[in-house]
Amino acid sequence: MRYATRAERGRIAGLRVLLWAGALVASPVLLIAGRPIRRRYLRHLCRDGAPPLIDKRQGWVSAHWFVVTHPLLRLLCLPPDVVARRVLGRG
Repeated sequence: MRYATRAERGRIAGLRVLLWAGALVASPVLLIAGRPIRRRYLRHLCRDGAPPLIDKRQGWVSAHWFVVTHPLLRLLCLPPDVVARRVLGRG
């Protein structure tokens, strides 16, 4: 996706960096209670009347899209037993 100005590209890059930092800071909480938090967050984003995450006509992407598709947040919101199996390679 192309962005018109350098400022827009800078904001998106900054958002991505802040997501990594925020995920690492919040990781203890997310490992314990991440699944219910993520479920409520996704339910809030997908409710009736909610603005779309990506609007192709206007050419913009919501900040929520980066949160929903972030791989570290997805991993941290898995139940702890699933994370342990993936890290230890048992299953």
